[in-house]
Amino acid sequence: MTVSEIPFYDCIVLNGTVVTAADIGRYDLAIKDGKIMLLAPAGHLARTSATRVIDAEGAYVMPGGIDAHVHLAEPPLFGKGRTADDYTTGTRSAVAGGTTTIVSFAPQEKSESSLLDVLNTTAEKAADQAYCDYSFHLLISNPTAQALDEFTALRERGISSIKIYMTYEALQLRDNQILDVLLRARETGITTMIHAENGDVLSWMTKQLEDRKLLAPKYHATSRPQILESEATNRAIALGELIDTPILIVHVSSPSAAQVIRQAQTKGLPVYAETCPQYLFLTRDDLDKPGFEGAKCVCSPPPRQGPEDHEAIWAGLKNGTFTILSSDHCPFIYDDAESGKKAAITPEFPEGHFKYIPNGCPGVETRLALTMSADRLTPQKFVELTSANPAKLYGLYPRKGALIPGLSDADLVIWYPSDTLEPFPITNSALHHNVDYTPYEARMISQWPRYTLIRGEVVWDRDNGGVVGRKGYGQFIKRDRSSLTNSNPSPWTVESF
Repeated sequence: MTVSEIPFYDCIVLNGTVVTAADIGRYDLAIKDGKIMLLAPAGHLARTSATRVIDAEGAYVMPGGIDAHVHLAEPPLFGKGRTADDYTTGTRSAVAGGTTTIVSFAPQEKSESSLLDVLNTTAEKAADQAYCDYSFHLLISNPTAQALDEFTALRERGISSIKIYMTYEALQLRDNQILDVLLRARETGITTMIHAENGDVLSWMTKQLEDRKLLAPKYHATSRPQILESEATNRAIALGELIDTPILIVHVSSPSAAQVIRQAQTKGLPVYAETCPQYLFLTRDDLDKPGFEGAKCVCSPPPRQGPEDHEAIWAGLKNGTFTILSSDHCPFIYDDAESGKKAAITPEFPEGHFKYIPNGCPGVETRLALTMSADRLTPQKFVELTSANPAKLYGLYPRKGALIPGLSDADLVIWYPSDTLEPFPITNSALHHNVDYTPYEARMISQWPRYTLIRGEVVWDRDNGGVVGRKGYGQFIKRDRSSLTNSNPSPWTVESF
């Protein structure tokens, strides 16, 4: 072969242990025009020319992480709380942690009748701001006739998922409204995400605690016992079964809810589930720190009791109960009395009130490193849960979540060779979000992404500049219907019941 005949690529990655959801092996990888162009046995591309060469000897090379549950630039839906990260800081944090695509929320408020207006507003917030690729879930709090009629237009705009709530006064839908949404979602090929907590029982439990003056952050968990989550999960599954349409139960925290989901799955129902690192690494004790510190770990559902609960969630990740592992990145500044966690401290409640603490924790940057360092999943299962399945569930596959030559974007996360890094603590000062804390401060980990590539461009280089990507490089990605769910259900009729 002459010099002129040697293929020239934009980037080649050599000698890596390439991992997908289905396979693991030592390969070289070539990138051209933002796409995966070639996978070859390790060593075969060593003499190939490229603008950039990355030697990944001894390291895992994986499809970039997809975080399908991220809250950015949202209005104050729950009292005073306002999310701290916008599409610049949130996606900057994402790429630093190995995530190459996020799916965030376009939230409809109760006073709004249109979903397309909400989508347009959110798209404007994200335009030219993101470091990584992105899409949106429509969050529906007011399923008007107009909103339901707009489902077809959402699909045309590349939106194939929505989210609804069974709790929170500002967002909660009644069962009949949920059925309206599920039926329309079935007709248009949309996947419905459900926040499953019983809002009425939550209100009752909260009043019982208020009457007893039990208001510290730790009582947030008391107000949300596992049965509150498992009952709502069971009811959501029953409503989905009535309509015969796919549902995803988001951020499952409790073993009892996971058991309900597993039982539905063994019946063959199209029920999917998501969990998050906070339910693997945090416990109820984290809400019981001195003073008001426990507010940093207030999220919904709350972290559960301890190691036994963690083990049940890990088991669900391994056995397929959980389809995806997301962050539920919902950041609020702790030391902010206007729109952050300390907004719950008022003259009426000088030591704070758990009911008013903005719900959510930052986590988009730490999701992959925490889970990888735990060493509880095989590399293939890790990719399945953090990249391939989110891509399939939300209509991104195989452009995202895979390494298929000619089809997949060259989105990669490249780790350090095993045993290269000495264990080190997570510190908020090293993270890239716009938050003044991390709930995982001082937690020891043994891995962190060395490189993150999006469409062939290195956007994170831990050893040479950190975030080296640019604001505005991230693109909106149009999504198709889910490839995990039944794409052509038979017509639904009320007579069949």
